[in-house]
Amino acid sequence: MDRPKLSGLRRLLLAFVNSWKGFKGAFRFEAAFRQEVALAVVLLPLGVWLGKSGIERALLLGSVVIVLIVELLNTGIETVVDRIGLERHELSGLAKDVGSTAVLLSFAHLIIVWGFVLFG
Repeated sequence: MDRPKLSGLRRLLLAFVNSWKGFKGAFRFEAAFRQEVALAVVLLPLGVWLGKSGIERALLLGSVVIVLIVELLNTGIETVVDRIGLERHELSGLAKDVGSTAVLLSFAHLIIVWGFVLFG
């Protein structure tokens, strides 16, 4: 029998709890995510301080947050691929490589945004 769908504040609270579990899991099991969080701890306050306007601050902070989001998505892809099977398969490798490329592009985006904002 199907469970009734949650709604309202209870659904929102459970979504937050599940999101927090995901953050903790990524932090615990993914060295790359821990390194990116450490970078964010440095860059986020720096972005607030260096940005001269709300737009500049939003661009600087947003580019950092995008890296974290893309890394979390990449971790999700890698986790699902590994859950399906650890044997080598061309499509599994492609999925992981594409996720890794997305992370690389998010870092390129961060560098470009910070460069334009800080150095014109």
